[in-house]
Amino acid sequence: MGDARVPILMYHAIAADPNEATRELSVTPEAFAAQMEIVGELGHTPITTAQLAASWRSGRPLPERPVLVTFDDGYEGVHRHALPVLAKHGFAATLFVSTGWLRGPHDNGHALDTMLDWPQVRELAAEGVEIGGHSHTHPQLDQLDDDALRRELILCKEIVTDQLGTVPASFAYPYGYSSRRVREKVRETGYAQALAVGNGLARRRQGPYALLRVTVRRGTDAEEFRRLIEGRAIARNFARDRAFTKGYAMVRRARQVRRKAIRSRV
Repeated sequence: MGDARVPILMYHAIAADPNEATRELSVTPEAFAAQMEIVGELGHTPITTAQLAASWRSGRPLPERPVLVTFDDGYEGVHRHALPVLAKHGFAATLFVSTGWLRGPHDNGHALDTMLDWPQVRELAAEGVEIGGHSHTHPQLDQLDDDALRRELILCKEIVTDQLGTVPASFAYPYGYSSRRVREKVRETGYAQALAVGNGLARRRQGPYALLRVTVRRGTDAEEFRRLIEGRAIARNFARDRAFTKGYAMVRRARQVRRKAIRSRV
């Protein structure tokens, strides 16, 4: 069990006609339905993020061939298109919401596309979808100072708790970016586990606050999807992503150093 490798699928928008800002990371309703059929055909058992982390924390065994289906941000298509498919198969899933992007009293007007409203989120929760936090305004958390970071995490948690009547247990880092400081603040805020990206399979040894996911995007065809959930050739599939991420990480570290230098002079 300690060396079990679990695929955690990361979805964003499920949409037939997304806008340009979300197109690359969107999946058509037809493709999502076909992918869930593959999950069933291969005998995988979808579980929630909380269930995976609780199992690894307690030592209890996981179900046969576990897989996680997760959605980031809170796009309206998760309710319109994904929920009926999940319900058809009886599949569990986790939705991570950016509370400032959802339609309703906390909407800051900066969402990238049509988002869920809170009645839809409550319906998803009632159907067994775990609702987790994804910050309030979807910033790069590791670029924030401590006060701003704390506000993002606490406000998101408080809004979800107020709207649903339950405290979110799981968190996903916007853009997948975190750091030791961010992970510690997430833990201090009360989240029991958190997901990154990394485009690799999740393992217990990664720790509850740095579990890896694999990205499902518009260009993911059926054969690539099978490879993802079976853990085959993942490094090759995401080689280009890793090269870009490594280069961008150097740029972001340089920016962070400059900001710290400026703050120290003030």
